[in-house]
Amino acid sequence: MVSPTYAVELLKKSLEEYTPSRAEAQLASLLKDKSINELGFEQSSIDNVGNVIATKGNGRPIILLCGHMDTVPGRVPVRIANGYMYGRGASDAKGSLISMLLAASEFPKQRGTIVFAGVVDEEGNATGIKEIVKSKSTIDYAIFGEPSGINNITIGYKGRVSFRLTCDVGSSAHASAPWLAKNSIEEIYDLWRAMQQAIEGIKTGEDKSRKVTCSLTEIAGGSSHNVTPQKCKITVDIRVPSAYNSKEIYDLVTCVIKDAALKNGVQATHRIEDMTEPFETDHNSPLVRALYLSVIDVCKKRPMLLRKTGTGDMNILGNAYNIPVVTYGPGDPHSSHTMDEKVSIPEFISSIEVFNRALFHISRLHHSRKRKSKNERIG
Repeated sequence: MVSPTYAVELLKKSLEEYTPSRAEAQLASLLKDKSINELGFEQSSIDNVGNVIATKGNGRPIILLCGHMDTVPGRVPVRIANGYMYGRGASDAKGSLISMLLAASEFPKQRGTIVFAGVVDEEGNATGIKEIVKSKSTIDYAIFGEPSGINNITIGYKGRVSFRLTCDVGSSAHASAPWLAKNSIEEIYDLWRAMQQAIEGIKTGEDKSRKVTCSLTEIAGGSSHNVTPQKCKITVDIRVPSAYNSKEIYDLVTCVIKDAALKNGVQATHRIEDMTEPFETDHNSPLVRALYLSVIDVCKKRPMLLRKTGTGDMNILGNAYNIPVVTYGPGDPHSSHTMDEKVSIPEFISSIEVFNRALFHISRLHHSRKRKSKNERIG
């Protein structure tokens, strides 16, 4: 049994490693060493993009516990105060990463196979999880470590469409004679408003997790303070709930852009930055039931099942493998990415036991379902 002292010390060491995206090598080395030399994993390696992959046990079910090692930039001094551990990544998501690793270390080897993955670049371009998907390894269930709070289980994430739109009006003019040329900043705003109105016209109800939303996140235009701008560029970020797919929303928006540009007599081109489909897991899967029971076992209360408005690695793996996937972990997501980032130490310790119980229940329910299916075939 891993002691709370050991758990807190390992979390502290992980936070002391500053790991903005693509700078995770030192933490990967630390986790690889701990998994083999102290935590009972049979194999541990670092793959060609920098993910640390440690395995334990044999047979089915094969359960992936996946957390990301990287953080957003910005150092937060590591300290303990008033029952909290502070540091960049304490909430998002090293608290979950370490609690999953420690829970897996206690899993009986004869009850299935645990694959622990500490992945890179989740906050960037999802390089780590894309490499795992590319490997086509067999996986039956997956839990991603992200701050949900230990009384909540995340069962769904929105998809995302992000693109860079350029408006070109063909010429510019002196700012003292603006009638001589169209203004690309003004024109691209018209295109943006047309997109926004089209998105707002999609009837999805009032629940934010079920609404299609769009945000204008970047703008760049103009070449001089006294010249009307010929070109302007914006970045648009659209989030797509599971009732839709990202491709159909993208197709709708591109038609709106084309029509508005034609009507205004401007040239509009765009480049896709990201297109990720939404994902929501089966609520009745052994995975959801197992984690639900585990929260009751440890926290003595029924967890809430959440749909998040963001997009994460869960989308990529869930859609590629078509298996039950959830996200769970200690921490308050509202402290993530802030200069006050922290995780409750009692919650972190409790989450280790929740993950531990979840592995037990997943294995039990998996084998129970297999036996039932076998008996039905015989009958």
